Amino acid sequence: MSRPGRASGRRVRAVRLGPRSAVTLLLVSAVGVAAFGWPLLADSASGLAHSRDAPWLFAALLPLLLGVVVAAVSDSDDGTGTGLGAKAVAMLGVLAAAGAALRPLGAGTAGLEPMFFLMVLSGRVLGPGFGFVLGAVSMFASALLTGGVGPWLPFQMLSMGWVAMGAGLLPGPHRLRGRGESVMLAGYGAAASVLYGTVMNLQGWPYIAGLGTGVSFVPGDPVGENLARFAAYVLATSMGWDLSRALLTVVLTLTLGPAVLRALRRATRRAAFDAPVSFTSASFAGNRDGNPDR
Repeated sequence: MSRPGRASGRRVRAVRLGPRSAVTLLLVSAVGVAAFGWPLLADSASGLAHSRDAPWLFAALLPLLLGVVVAAVSDSDDGTGTGLGAKAVAMLGVLAAAGAALRPLGAGTAGLEPMFFLMVLSGRVLGPGFGFVLGAVSMFASALLTGGVGPWLPFQMLSMGWVAMGAGLLPGPHRLRGRGESVMLAGYGAAASVLYGTVMNLQGWPYIAGLGTGVSFVPGDPVGENLARFAAYVLATSMGWDLSRALLTVVLTLTLGPAVLRALRRATRRAAFDAPVSFTSASFAGNRDGNPDR
């Protein structure tokens, strides 16, 4: 009698990282970190002021990001119970569409982006592997929806994937519930919202020309000096937007979060992603009576 209750409280992850997914995710994360940070290590003769360098990073990163999705799907066929199966792909599509639809509601308005709270809650319930794929696919879909495709897109996909993946790595996935979980997720969402904006600034800052020397990137200067200029640039240009995004994420997580978490967990349990699919001959037993329609 108590088994169903315990099973219903069990946290089921739609995507458990398989070997191919884990290796691909580590590879794309390493390339992403290098892509974000390499200008800080470049010398003064590298010509970083030319924005034409950015499309090469787009061409290198986008196939790797798509490779994470492909690897997650292929892991579902190796018999280990990992990867994106048909049910998980269906849920991925629904949540990615919801995230893509939420983003235009606040994009361009004081940094208010309601999709962040959905990515955080989805990563928490469905795990880090699913979270990374969901974040990247949602950002890609929203870019197609809003016409925001450009050299910044793979960086946005990476950053949003990290945001949702980080939520899946938070402690207490099986035990922490209620107000404590909401507060933890709200705090994480606020920090992730600010860090997302900061990391995305790092992507574009070295390519922006014409700024004052106090906040401009200087190729070849020591890393510490450039980071000090970068901090001044963030405070002067985008911190207000990042704080607005963080505040909205906190408010939505604390007000709508408990209901959304329950809905996601209920859908995950009913989908039974971990349950193996098997076929028996029982459904065809009627054919032995000579009636093909039974």
